[in-house]
Amino acid sequence: MEYLYNIILGEFRMKNNLFDVVIIGAGPAGLTSALYSLRANLSVALVDNGLPGGQMNNTLEIENYPGYKTISGEELSEKMFEQIEDYSNLNYVFEKVVNIKDYEKDVKEVYLSNNEILKTKAIIIASGTTHKKLNISGEEELNSKGVSYCAICDGNFFKDKEVIVVGGGDSALEEALYLSKLVKKVYIVHRRDEFRAQKIYQERVFNTPNIELILNSNVISINGKNKVESVTIKDSNNNCYIKNIDGIFIYVGLTPNTSFIDTELKNNEGFIITDNNTSTKYKGIFATGDVRDKKLRQVSTAIGDGAISGQEIYNYLNS
Repeated sequence: MEYLYNIILGEFRMKNNLFDVVIIGAGPAGLTSALYSLRANLSVALVDNGLPGGQMNNTLEIENYPGYKTISGEELSEKMFEQIEDYSNLNYVFEKVVNIKDYEKDVKEVYLSNNEILKTKAIIIASGTTHKKLNISGEEELNSKGVSYCAICDGNFFKDKEVIVVGGGDSALEEALYLSKLVKKVYIVHRRDEFRAQKIYQERVFNTPNIELILNSNVISINGKNKVESVTIKDSNNNCYIKNIDGIFIYVGLTPNTSFIDTELKNNEGFIITDNNTSTKYKGIFATGDVRDKKLRQVSTAIGDGAISGQEIYNYLNS
C-alpha cells in the first residue's frame, strides 16, 4: 500500500487544542464517518494502528460491493482513504487506543498506546471485530487462499467445488446453507454431536442434499502450498484422516475489539449497544460498523452505519 507512505503526521490540526471528533478505527465504517465529518468541516482525529480499510485488506476480491463487478479489498481500502486524505482538517493517528475516560463529560479523553491523550467533544467507536480462529497449522499461511471467514464475501469463488464449514452455531449453519446453493458439496465439521444453532437452521441443514455432517470432530490442520488442498480431521476416538477440499470457512465466533470500552456500553459478548442512529447510552459517544450489536456485518452495512454516525456527530455538536 504505497499510498500510506504519503501520510504526513505533523502537528495536530484542531480547534483550541480540542478535536470535534475522535474516530477509533479506520475500517469502512470509520473511513465513512470520517468522510461525513470532514465534509461538515469538523476537526477529526482518525486513530488506527493498522492499514486504512481494516479487514478489507485481507479480502482477495470483493464481488458484492455496489459499483464494482469485482475489486480487491486492498484497492477498495485505498480508494476510500484517498477520498479523505487531502482534507486539511484530518489528523491520521497511527496508534492504538488503550482507554477512554470522561464518558459523561462534554470533553472526553482518548488515551493512546504512546501515552498521548486526545481531547475531544465526541467519539465514534469503529474498532471492528476479529474473527476467532482455530489457531491451527496452515490457517494463517492460506488465509484468502482458500481459508475464509465470510461465505457471502467469498463463496462465489468456490462454484462447483467442495468446501468445509467449521462451527455449530447460527452463523456456521446459515453460511453452510448459503454455500450449498453455490458449491458442489458442503461438509460441516463440528466438535460436538449436536448443534447449538436455532432449530430452524438445523432442519434446513438436515434437509439439504449436498450438505454432509462430520460431527464429534475437529479440523487440526489445513494443508496446501499456494492454496487449500486438504484438511486433517481428528474425531472423538482420536482417529485422524486427510480430507481433500477446495476451501474452508471458519465460523467459531467473532471477538469485538472493545477491550478498552466501558463495560456499561457492551452486551455480554462485548459488542456495543446502540440505537438505530448508532448512539450509545452516553451523549456524544457513538458506535458504528461491525463493533455494534447487530445481525449483518458487511462492507456495505458498515458504510451505511458510518454515514449515520458522521451525520449524527454533526447533529450532536450543533444541537
